[in-house]
Amino acid sequence: MWRKLMVITSLCLCSTAHADLRHYVASLENSAWRVGENNPIECRLEHDIPDYGRAIFTSIAGKELNLQFTLDMWLKPDSVTNATLISRAPSWRPGHNSKEITQLAYQKQFNGEVPKKAAWSMLTELSQGMEPTFYYADWYNPDSKIAVGLSSANFGGKYREFRSCLANLLPYSFDDIAFTVLNYQEGGLELTRFSKMQLQKVQRYLSFDPEVELVLIDAYTDSYGGRSVNQRVSDKRADSVKDILIASGIPQDRIHTEGHGEKRHVAANDLEQERQINRRVVIKITKPI
Repeated sequence: MWRKLMVITSLCLCSTAHADLRHYVASLENSAWRVGENNPIECRLEHDIPDYGRAIFTSIAGKELNLQFTLDMWLKPDSVTNATLISRAPSWRPGHNSKEITQLAYQKQFNGEVPKKAAWSMLTELSQGMEPTFYYADWYNPDSKIAVGLSSANFGGKYREFRSCLANLLPYSFDDIAFTVLNYQEGGLELTRFSKMQLQKVQRYLSFDPEVELVLIDAYTDSYGGRSVNQRVSDKRADSVKDILIASGIPQDRIHTEGHGEKRHVAANDLEQERQINRRVVIKITKPI
């Protein structure tokens, strides 16, 4: 493995002497990093690679901190291609040892992706002034070798901004709020304490997400009281939740409500605990795939 690494590194350091190695990397002058998204549901750090594409680090809201790296290529691979990711010193920082980060494969007609652990290693290497670089054989000409580097020039400031965004990500994801059940106190529009917190989570997430396609709100009651009264109560519960979501920025025409009254029980009605389960509003949220 060490001999293989030394050969790859040698190819990189001597790229100007080898016509068959095409090296794509931003120069010291035109290396530009930017934070593409900076909000509580998504953080994105981007870097343009001249004549090649973009490097993108992405983390989204969730119970655990996550990170994905995507090598967004202008020209997608035409076949499965093995690649080696090496951390090497840029030309303006000679004398530092190179090291392998990971081995990976580019899938046909897909961008290159790096798993979480290796993506964090890339950020660490960049913060230390190193240049994570992908090496592979051109899928159109196996005799032609390609190196694709991420320049660490001008990285530090945007990385600090990206890390600040990571610290403010919500501790729950879209999947955690896409199907939410709210329960009510007896005989009115007052949510239980837990359901109030659940609705606040939904409201906060949706206030940052412009991609919501449809919100379905179905409201139900227990069987105590007259059917017509229960129907009106369920209608009011659905409308009250709708008003809250509209205030969160969801367009009114994307929200559909329906009150079902005392129909479709999910529990018996003999005990108060059972009746509370039936007094509910179900929120279903969809986004484009």
